[in-house]
Amino acid sequence: MTDARHADLLDALYEHVLHGEAEPAVEGVGEGLQLGVRPTVLLFEALIPALEEVGRRFETGEYFLPEMLIAARAMRASMEVLRPHMSATDAPSLGTVVMGTVAGDIHDIGKDMVDIMLEGAGFTIVDLGVNVPATRFVEAIREHRPAVVGMSAFLTTTMPQVGRTIEAIREAGLRDEVRIIIGGAPINDAFAAEVGADGYAPDASSAVRVTKTLLA
Repeated sequence: MTDARHADLLDALYEHVLHGEAEPAVEGVGEGLQLGVRPTVLLFEALIPALEEVGRRFETGEYFLPEMLIAARAMRASMEVLRPHMSATDAPSLGTVVMGTVAGDIHDIGKDMVDIMLEGAGFTIVDLGVNVPATRFVEAIREHRPAVVGMSAFLTTTMPQVGRTIEAIREAGLRDEVRIIIGGAPINDAFAAEVGADGYAPDASSAVRVTKTLLA
């Protein structure tokens, strides 16, 4: 594969993810693998830079939620093709993150976008899904030993579950082992401080930055 073709393929893959073109992005990953491009090159020279640019545009107001969502879907589809070709030594994880929407809440779009952004940034994600009771978070911490736990609450009625879950983690003697980040439509910095979370992320892009900052 010539250097020019190599560069063209990476540029095209970058653009496909940036603009949320899932099918062409998947085809680009497949073509790159067939041509012998290392999975880590596809990841670190095209996919991750594209997702970082999506996050930058979202934060500056150039992109809005629909654009971010379709870009995240293109990234997820690309990662599904790429992941089986990557060994543990190809791209060492930056750490494990346990994610879940708290008990009583079944909203998952925001959580799923955070999953994609964090995975794209190099973290290993354990997604517990939605309507997750405090006991399941505790079990997941014991089982997976994550560096970070992320909790989402979309409804004002489920916000109290965030505090209850953090308290359950504390009562289990696990609070000092993890950093806790929370987010969701009704959540803010003041609430994060009130319930004893380590950080608050208003969107998927900032979740990556907050996570990296807490682990620095």
